[in-house]
Amino acid sequence: MTHTIRDRAKLLARVRRIRGQVEAVERALDGEADCERVMHLLASTRAAMAGLMAEVVEDHVRSHLVDAEKHPGALDEEAVDQLLAVVRTYMK
Repeated sequence: MTHTIRDRAKLLARVRRIRGQVEAVERALDGEADCERVMHLLASTRAAMAGLMAEVVEDHVRSHLVDAEKHPGALDEEAVDQLLAVVRTYMK
């Protein structure tokens, strides 16, 4: 995944934030927090994972599937944006 190398620091920072969120869920469960608090923590963790996945998918699509230099005319930029918008919506 060569495209992730250039964004490695950014992606790792996101993963570390997600780790912190998962640890917050663990602390909430360990501390017997109320259900509402745990569900909010879980929802935010899930959203963070979905956001990370969407970013990696977008990078993959732009780098491997619609690289204009490698595949001229494969998809135009508007089609790429429409596809990625659907993917982002699905991952929410």
